[in-house]
Amino acid sequence: MIVRKGENLFWTLPFLGWVVFVTLLIACKEDTNNKTNNFPKEISYNLHVRPILSENCFTCHGPDANKREAGLRLDKEDEAYAALAESPGKHAIVPGDPNASMVYVRMISENPEEKMPPTSSNLKLSDYQIKLIEKWINEGAVYEPHWAFVPPKKSELPEVGNTEWVKNELDFFVLEKMEQAGLAPSPMADDLTLLRRLYIDITGLPPAPADLEAVEKGTLELGKTIDKLFKSSAYGEKMAVSWMDVSRYADSHGYQDDYYRTQWPWRDWVIHAFNENMPYDQFITWQLAGDLLPDASMEQILATGFNRNHKITEESGAIDEEYRVMYAIDRTNTLGKAMLGITLECAQCHDHKYDPFSQKEYFQTYAFFNNIAEWGIEEASPGFSKKSPAKYPLMEISETTAKEVLQFINMPDSASRVSRLMTGMDKGTNYNSLLNEANVLKVAVMGDLDSIRSTFILERGEYDAHGEKVEPGVPASILPYPEDLPKNRLGLTKWLFDMNNPLTARVYVNRLWQEIFGIGLVDTPGDFGLQGNLPSNQALLDWLAVDFIESGWDIQYLLKKIFLSATYQQSSGVSEENYKKDPDNRFLARFPRRRLKAEEIRDLVLATSGLLNDEVGGPSVKTYQPEGLWEAATSGRGNLSKFQLDTGKYLYRRGLYTFIKRTVPPPNMMLFDASNRDACEVERLKTSTPLQALVMMNDPVVLEASRVYAGRLLKKSSNAEVAVESAFYSILGRKPDESERSILNSHFETFLEEYNKDKSKAVKILDVGKFPHNDDIPVPVHAALMQVITLIYNLEAAITKA
Repeated sequence: MIVRKGENLFWTLPFLGWVVFVTLLIACKEDTNNKTNNFPKEISYNLHVRPILSENCFTCHGPDANKREAGLRLDKEDEAYAALAESPGKHAIVPGDPNASMVYVRMISENPEEKMPPTSSNLKLSDYQIKLIEKWINEGAVYEPHWAFVPPKKSELPEVGNTEWVKNELDFFVLEKMEQAGLAPSPMADDLTLLRRLYIDITGLPPAPADLEAVEKGTLELGKTIDKLFKSSAYGEKMAVSWMDVSRYADSHGYQDDYYRTQWPWRDWVIHAFNENMPYDQFITWQLAGDLLPDASMEQILATGFNRNHKITEESGAIDEEYRVMYAIDRTNTLGKAMLGITLECAQCHDHKYDPFSQKEYFQTYAFFNNIAEWGIEEASPGFSKKSPAKYPLMEISETTAKEVLQFINMPDSASRVSRLMTGMDKGTNYNSLLNEANVLKVAVMGDLDSIRSTFILERGEYDAHGEKVEPGVPASILPYPEDLPKNRLGLTKWLFDMNNPLTARVYVNRLWQEIFGIGLVDTPGDFGLQGNLPSNQALLDWLAVDFIESGWDIQYLLKKIFLSATYQQSSGVSEENYKKDPDNRFLARFPRRRLKAEEIRDLVLATSGLLNDEVGGPSVKTYQPEGLWEAATSGRGNLSKFQLDTGKYLYRRGLYTFIKRTVPPPNMMLFDASNRDACEVERLKTSTPLQALVMMNDPVVLEASRVYAGRLLKKSSNAEVAVESAFYSILGRKPDESERSILNSHFETFLEEYNKDKSKAVKILDVGKFPHNDDIPVPVHAALMQVITLIYNLEAAITKA
């Protein structure tokens, strides 16, 4: 029996065979765990020992002083080697002598009161793990600094066998790992596949039929195509999608009442910055501290909206200081995850249990964000309070400002659009004030107090439990904060981009790699710390990180380097031999297939059907969703208590511009793993559920696009077979083979026969969406072709980058 990748073995194997299969699987696992002869030639602390200690020992014997037992710390060699405080003359670890090392002695003890980890922890070391510890101690118990806290270096390009395959430097590192694993690269992808891949990765859109035809008639000039796509405004929109997740951008405040907010001009700036290929160090500096730059421009101040995208409460009964502290904590945690790739938030209530970050260092970092001129409660109704609301400091942007200064901001007819928000507003809301604000946008930006707000360690992380007073600082284990830097957010950015900072370049390179290949070289992109996974190819990650710095933090340079590599240009087809050796494709012996993001699926449908409104920037839009969803899930207060569908061209904007109400995010996008933007996210979940298939079959966006596309194709030619092939070519980026063509044409004939017999069915099928209907086309033919196009959109290949 042959089982294809992705099939469920439970249903394909007979029940008895399944039982045998599981029994053998468990036996093999136990055999692997107890295997003691197949050790690495050399034991590495980072690769072999630290993961065992981190998982089983560091909770009680790690960095967290508050939870440390017996005064023993195992994550630092000097303390692990020292005499035990509670057992004079004994040592936790004695290099070269396991039997004198109490760590090892307690691990092999049969006495339940002495055995480590204790039985109460529900942790247990396997014989294999204990033997690793024993061998490591025998070899000298050599500690190594954590790889991610050591600045990256460019190593020499490794020697490989198949030198003809490589196209640039990164291929040497990839091929070395392949050859060590006994793998061979896949053949190069054909030009049409590669063109579609590039378009999706650079613009988030599929290539137009004319682009596909041009490649079929000639040869794909890769470098020129990449440069052309970088110049497209769609590039900035594509890059902005992932940055919206990182920056927790949304169109509402969050929390119960969940009022509307106008942060979208900041999103326009992000698109503009990517399209200008702003260097990454400048991109981050402006967002964290643009207001502190000398003679800061309006653009630099607008960029700081990044740190004001967090959730804000409007509830008058809330405690003001509690929420103000939450906002500063959010910024601190976002810095840790987005720029440093560490779980800094774990040190908010106590010293980090695994990484060398103290609670004091957490609040020293927090101090950089604790001096903002803001309050905790957002007063939604004008004139409600004399106190400045949480939106302050604000930047006011008028239509004149947008035309003369911030020309990248798309200022539509704001007044008429904001007026549509008023359905369901609270009684007593000042409508005239809101209409005036529509023409003068107010964007939350950064701005410090004139005085210095004191910062304290918050005991247990509680907002009002002040402990020791602290000054701004950073975790010294990453890189000590230079004395000559100012202790403000601008100084913090200089520390981030210090040549000796080991994390900043690695973290961003890894995320770009993840965007392209579906998984990062470090597959825990938000945790480069001791609990995070080791890189699958550290030499490659470090080489790319240093190369990125040397390029002047040039994002397009880095992307182009990847796109021009043989690694990227491989086919996604997989040989049986390679699949057996590397089912997860960690060695990249093929290009990884992955489903498009939620936004990209919407964009593909709109673009191929001809519905896409390619206007860049501007306010978010409310598109189709189940009726009554907002009303059923709100407090009944606020200007977003009722949903009002956008109209006209606004219904057909890219997924990037879909309105995100935090308490009720757009369901069709959430089902495809989009973020609800409650907090910073550097990686989306990857799920596969029946609900996703139901969305593709029933989403009004897909059905309306199918109807409109069918009408446009039939208007060009009454030949249904030509129309079917054109739709397939546009949506999948290639022409159907004979089998596919036969199946699709057969479906068309079946639908046509059904609708000719009962025209009312066809009328009902076509009754979807707001786009005007074409009454010149015979209804049965139109409906039949619409159904076939819907089928094509539902093909797995249609919404997959291969």
